[in-house]
Amino acid sequence: MTAVGPGPDGGAPVSPAPESVSPAPESVSPAPGVSLLAVPSSAPRWWIRPGLEIADGRLAIAGRDAERLAREHGTPLFVYDLERVAENARAVIGALGRSGVHHRVRFALKANREPEVLAVLRGLGGPGSPTAVGIDACSPGEVDHALAHGWRADEISFTATNLSERDLDALLPTGVHLNLDAVSQVERVGRRAPGLRIGLRVNPGSGVGYHAGLAYSGDRPTKFGIYADRLDEAVAAARRHDLAIDTVHLHAGSGWLGDGLPAFEAALVSAVGMVDRLLELGCPIDEVNVGGGLGAPAREDERPIDLDAYAAVLARELGPRGLAVAVEPGDYLVKDAAILLGEIVTIEDRAGTRFVGLDLGWNIDCSYFIYRFAQEAVVCRSPDAPRTQLVTLAGHINEAGDVFAEAYPLPEVAEGDIVALLNAGGYKQAMSMTHCLRPTAPALFLGRPPA
Repeated sequence: MTAVGPGPDGGAPVSPAPESVSPAPESVSPAPGVSLLAVPSSAPRWWIRPGLEIADGRLAIAGRDAERLAREHGTPLFVYDLERVAENARAVIGALGRSGVHHRVRFALKANREPEVLAVLRGLGGPGSPTAVGIDACSPGEVDHALAHGWRADEISFTATNLSERDLDALLPTGVHLNLDAVSQVERVGRRAPGLRIGLRVNPGSGVGYHAGLAYSGDRPTKFGIYADRLDEAVAAARRHDLAIDTVHLHAGSGWLGDGLPAFEAALVSAVGMVDRLLELGCPIDEVNVGGGLGAPAREDERPIDLDAYAAVLARELGPRGLAVAVEPGDYLVKDAAILLGEIVTIEDRAGTRFVGLDLGWNIDCSYFIYRFAQEAVVCRSPDAPRTQLVTLAGHINEAGDVFAEAYPLPEVAEGDIVALLNAGGYKQAMSMTHCLRPTAPALFLGRPPA
């Protein structure tokens, strides 16, 4: 069944229009002085999968023509393939199961909080079942959202930074498990709730990310986690307040891919040393939570994560200790489950660079603007067309940094063409805002798997 999200003003849902596709606009020839590829580039096809395909020469998602959806519902428009969310979750659960580790999978809610997406994850298994997906929350609002969408408190793991008394006012009555990432937080929680079972978020001193800026630990100190030199101090603070430390949490970084697995293992080895120290001090550790950070490729030359190799690392480093291993993928479960459709509204040559402007901005898609994640754009009417020009793909927010890709190869395009930005399922709709009073985008949910 097809579900349509709220309209741009948050009001009535978008209503389907009659099925029709506008004629493809005529393409334009490159202007003199605009950067062209010396040799036409073949269209990237690395992203093709069941549910995101080329059908009759056109882009299709969940069996629907992408351009037709844009013409029916308007742009910008998020389009989700909900079956892909379930497939990704089952792939993670399956790899962990094959590794033999006692595992717990939780979804990082900050990646996507749409009720339709959460319904898919909740439907994979009831509390305590081998296929259940819990929740990783990082604010009191996320805890409330998870509880409201069917999760029990004991299925929610809370990890955040710089907690205030107001945060604790909201969190402590819920009964969710808290992972604390500073000695001062241990003291604060201990004063408020002596006798509680807590986790410690540790900083392993090394990390890994999609690029260096997305590694959350390394030579430069970061705001996340308790370093090894203060671990004993954290334990002493916990004991003053009769807090039992039962979990060690770490987060090495964001968006890392297959080539990052050795660096992830190095961070894990460092964290395991801290686990061993806590066990030596008599802490009743029963879970090591390795966080999320698993990424999805955005370019043909990027190597995806081998989930079985990832699970083997967890088994090798943590299995002998007999502890439960928790993982908290967010982006990985939802990233490639959606596309973002936009219309080309401007093609303009400026000082030797061709700018292709879309009717959406970083307020809807901040992947490049904030995180510098690469993005793949596909022209819906001709996804297989050779890419013959280098362009800057830009948005409509009145800021120079509002671009999605630079020196990026595209086929010949025209104003009025519909473009799909891939990997739109995570950290886009959840982070949308009305900056410059530009509206956010509605969402269309397709391919809901059976409960």
